[in-house]
Amino acid sequence: MSAVEEATNMGDGGVNGTQEQWNVELERKIRNALQSIKFGTVTLVIQDGKVIQIDKNEKIRLT
Repeated sequence: MSAVEEATNMGDGGVNGTQEQWNVELERKIRNALQSIKFGTVTLVIQDGKVIQIDKNEKIRLT
């Protein structure tokens, strides 16, 4: 399973176990963050079962 699939398949989601409608724009933003980073982290901040923030922390390796 890819990092995007793991990040977007966290539990059943929604209130009372109902599944939230898939958010294509959110998926696009997560994929963009993952594809644009070579070293570092992408963190999703979740509140009330919804992604409210995407943090991207890029490391630059000096050789």
